[in-house]
Amino acid sequence: MRTGSSLHTFFDSVLPRPQGQAYVLLVLATLTWGANAVAARLAVGEVSPMMLTFSRWFVCCAALALSSRHEIATHWRALRPSWLPITLMGTLGFTGFNALFYAAAHHTTAINIAIIQGTIPVLVLVGSFIFFRSRIGALQVVGVALTLGGIVVVASRGRLALLADLAFNIGDVWMVLACLLYAGYALGLRNRPKVPAIVFFAATAAVAALTSLPLLAAEVAMGDFFMPTPMGVALIVFIGLLPSFVSQVFFIQAVGTIGPARAGLFLNLVPIFGPLLAVLILGEPLSGYHAVALALVLGGITIAESFGPGKR
Repeated sequence: MRTGSSLHTFFDSVLPRPQGQAYVLLVLATLTWGANAVAARLAVGEVSPMMLTFSRWFVCCAALALSSRHEIATHWRALRPSWLPITLMGTLGFTGFNALFYAAAHHTTAINIAIIQGTIPVLVLVGSFIFFRSRIGALQVVGVALTLGGIVVVASRGRLALLADLAFNIGDVWMVLACLLYAGYALGLRNRPKVPAIVFFAATAAVAALTSLPLLAAEVAMGDFFMPTPMGVALIVFIGLLPSFVSQVFFIQAVGTIGPARAGLFLNLVPIFGPLLAVLILGEPLSGYHAVALALVLGGITIAESFGPGKR
């Protein structure tokens, strides 16, 4: 891939060791994904949610077409037998996740979005147990419980009495549903076609761009659409190029260097970077219950990923 080659050339001159390059790429990727929660909040009133969802993947597909067109042209025929799972994964994992993600930003804070998004690795673990009968140890169960406890703390805003009344913030509920959809996408990666990762990503991104069009049409029909402001256009470009495209390329490059297991651990940085950026950029208050929820989520993920069967 030409983009990957240029990235390697740059990082070879700065960090000669491939492992060091992978770590830098992963930190940059997770920092960008954390910034997506902040961008979602900034987009409120600047670009409508479904317009942002469609535009994100349209910009990403344009970048992929420019940077990876030769690999896509070489391997796209190998994707045809897998058109149904690719369609489902792109629709649910990309379109569904992002539609709920950007709609949630109208009702909840970027801090909440980032913390709830951090639960995805544990949801994948639970899904692996349910659908693939993967082994799960006692300590992993503890990790899952802690992570789910973090969701409860965020959703109840630290006031557990709200649980009795089911008085949840609808934005937090949508984020939980979004994370469930993305966990399903992650589980589907077990059986993805044997093509380069960037080619598979291009296919699912193209599906996302197409399947977000009905949501955009529904937004127009309901009278909720409005033309993006100049700030909205800038956010579309930022989200389409950085969280959608560049960060994915970085992650793919890093996985190819150090493997998916070690690279996956860096995803735990997303619920750290997101709240930090929300405080610094948006001035959102970091409450005590946020700290408790973040500790539960990160602690649960660490336990679940570190003490599984066969792990020390």
